[in-house]
Amino acid sequence: MNKSPVIFDEVTCLNDKKIGLITLNVPEKLNALSLPMIQLMLPKMKAWQCDNQIALVIIQGVGDRAFCAGGDIVSLYSDMVENPEQYTPQIESFFTQEYQLDYLIHTYQKPCLVWGSGFVMGGGVGLMVGASHKVVTETTKIAMPEIAIGLYPDVGASWFLSHMPENIGLFMGMTGAMINAADAKQLDLATHFVLEEQQLNILDALVAVSWGDTVALNHEKLSTVLGEFERHSVFKMPSSLLREHQSIINDVMNKDNVVDIAQAIIDLESESEWIKKAQHSLSQGSPYSAHIVYRQLIEAKNLSLADCFRLELNLSLRCAQNGEFSEGVRALLVDKDKAPKWQCKSVSEVRAETMDWFFEPIFSATEHPLRDLGIN
Repeated sequence: MNKSPVIFDEVTCLNDKKIGLITLNVPEKLNALSLPMIQLMLPKMKAWQCDNQIALVIIQGVGDRAFCAGGDIVSLYSDMVENPEQYTPQIESFFTQEYQLDYLIHTYQKPCLVWGSGFVMGGGVGLMVGASHKVVTETTKIAMPEIAIGLYPDVGASWFLSHMPENIGLFMGMTGAMINAADAKQLDLATHFVLEEQQLNILDALVAVSWGDTVALNHEKLSTVLGEFERHSVFKMPSSLLREHQSIINDVMNKDNVVDIAQAIIDLESESEWIKKAQHSLSQGSPYSAHIVYRQLIEAKNLSLADCFRLELNLSLRCAQNGEFSEGVRALLVDKDKAPKWQCKSVSEVRAETMDWFFEPIFSATEHPLRDLGIN
């Protein structure tokens, strides 16, 4: 059995072109993304991008529970605890290289297919959302639940949440609300819905394709294969949770400040279990996180994708410095008492100057670790 946290394969197709296959291989952690995994994936994807024999890349996860349930943030916990009010080189490396990987997927110069079955959360969404072809299944559950750990939706969420219609992105960020395959397609977080049982059949079909050297045509060929499988799967797609709750979301998000929005969500009277879970996540989550995501999505609205990642690196390092993040990780994932001691008891208690500090630049433009992102 291969013990590597990431497995790489090159599958030869009928015309001798190859498919680069990346498999996240930490099922006991729901394939949570660690720094060593990122450091394996980045150079391999760059090498495959330059390899004329590789026609496309597929990213998947081992096991039927999750593609990737987030970043392996427990690995950062001891650094945050041992170095209060600062961030370590390891923490900076983790977020810097994670965002470089996410950006590479967004801008990849070959077709890239992500198989987003099971849980796709946090860092897993970061791996999936930038891919040219994003497959969801009947088991897909997508969320950005960082409010539970005193962080905020990162991995490019500044970009994709701020571009969602009708304040859905802000609602998802503030509540960690979990959505399904139908919602993912509605929000352009997915391109195709396919039944989970068809995964191996799709690979077989892709092996039989006559791939060429023209990237645009290879994109079309991949879309054609996935479209055919979707045509035979769509009858089992779940009903949209967002469509069912859209009027409620519109009502609570129709405020001009984060305090009123948070209160409106918490005060909702609904029998919907989905709404109740969203209320619980917000009421138990970090008040700092609620404020960060509100301001983050406003500031990101007119930023480029590269600038969104630069903004997020700054925010992530501030979160590591602040102590709210480490407390959230402790309560949920280390001690698991689920009783975080947040620095404020409610969203209304958070001071404006505290939020100003989170958004205060750490680096000059010429010193920023992601300064070369987006520069060809």
